[in-house]
Amino acid sequence: MIAATSTSIAWIILILATSGWILYGIFNLRKGRAEIGSEQFLAANRKPYYDDEELEGPRLERVQLLGLVFLVIITISLPLYWILEPNRQAEAQFGFEKRFVKWGAKLFASTADGGYNCAGCHGGMNGGGGVAAFAVTDPKTGEVKSVNWAAPAVNTINYRFSEDEVRFILNYGRPFSPMSAWGTVGGGPLTDQAVTTLIDYMKSIQIPQAGCTETRSYYNPTCDSGTLPEENNKEIMDEATRLVDTGVYGSIGEALFNLDLHGGAYNCARCHTKGWSYGDPQATGGGAFGPNLTGGSSVRQFPNQADMISVIKNGSEYGKRYGEQGQGSGRMPAFGQLFTDEQIKLIVEYVRGL
Repeated sequence: MIAATSTSIAWIILILATSGWILYGIFNLRKGRAEIGSEQFLAANRKPYYDDEELEGPRLERVQLLGLVFLVIITISLPLYWILEPNRQAEAQFGFEKRFVKWGAKLFASTADGGYNCAGCHGGMNGGGGVAAFAVTDPKTGEVKSVNWAAPAVNTINYRFSEDEVRFILNYGRPFSPMSAWGTVGGGPLTDQAVTTLIDYMKSIQIPQAGCTETRSYYNPTCDSGTLPEENNKEIMDEATRLVDTGVYGSIGEALFNLDLHGGAYNCARCHTKGWSYGDPQATGGGAFGPNLTGGSSVRQFPNQADMISVIKNGSEYGKRYGEQGQGSGRMPAFGQLFTDEQIKLIVEYVRGL
């Protein structure tokens, strides 16, 4: 609003100044046309000018008054500019984000709506998780079969991954899954700008985090210290408890590790158990996109349980060491904003027993 007012004032000043110069030019042209041939009026350099009393009296006072007026304008307009400029910049940034989110929504939309069908796989425009048709090939027999691949919710993706990590996923996809490479650098159709707008749209559909004193932006309701809202965490625990009560799993930690809620966005098995994503799980925690966790491998990598908890909470950082001989690739997401400390502890205790 303030930026719009400033722009309007600037336009008014520009129009007035331009109009004044145009009128001045027209007036001078009209005066000049009358001077044809001989001198019809006394030339300016032949006219008697103001005498000393006039020059050093009323004339000088008028010029001084005019100078004072301009000084007042400058002393008011400069601080006013400093006051209004931050708001103008903030509103400009807001405008950019708003446009990027709008453009990203068009890309995220289903094929029927002219988009690239992110919504078709990930559960609609809110990205709550869905399924995607895919064909998997048996590496031994060569048999090809159609499967329904669980596509994770993306409305918590900024809870788990940094923006650079999300960009990497979009650019290069997951080659073994229905997640195609979308960036031109990975062989996909989207330019870097298009990928950016897609990221901005996904920011806008994140579940608003609890515990934020200030969110990252109007269109990104997350923050560094935020957590999953209580009602969403309750949904996780209710489902995990149900799976234990019905005998599907033996402990809450095991249920959380394998939780299929929202396309498996909250679980560990989709990366650490081959076949989990398409309903044909092999050895639990036996390794797939993520490393093998069975046979005491997690204990050997993390002799200290607290170190393992830290990695699960904060994820891995590209090139940085973790555990005894681990080096981060950035693929391990951070679950500290999704799960409580107690839930992570239960998962770790389950994994260390595999």
